[in-house]
Amino acid sequence: MSTPPEQSLPLCNSADLVDGGRAVAFDVRYAGQTCRAFAIRYRGVPHAYLNRCTHVAMEMDYQEGHFFDDTGQWLLCSTHGAAYLPHTGQCAGGPCRGGLVKIALSESDGVVHWHTAHHLQPVEF
Repeated sequence: MSTPPEQSLPLCNSADLVDGGRAVAFDVRYAGQTCRAFAIRYRGVPHAYLNRCTHVAMEMDYQEGHFFDDTGQWLLCSTHGAAYLPHTGQCAGGPCRGGLVKIALSESDGVVHWHTAHHLQPVEF
């Protein structure tokens, strides 16, 4: 089976991502499984990750789209309190093992795009 080519796919309008605000959710195929992912904005830059805590492979948001703590400085897993750095996805405290799976994003002309990879594809692929 051949590896699909990498591509850039529109995700949302730039204005949909507000610093420390609500995330935009989307579905991806990661290592052959359909998974939820999310995009956030932190310090003016968009970032995206699989919605999967490294402590226990479960979705992190307590309410859909809510990942930031009250200060807007940390991404939190609502179940066990694992904290991640918003700009890298690396574990910053609590029960986590390594970092979140990062999804490459770019932003141009008011649109945020996500970029596929060999292990990360659109659901319809």
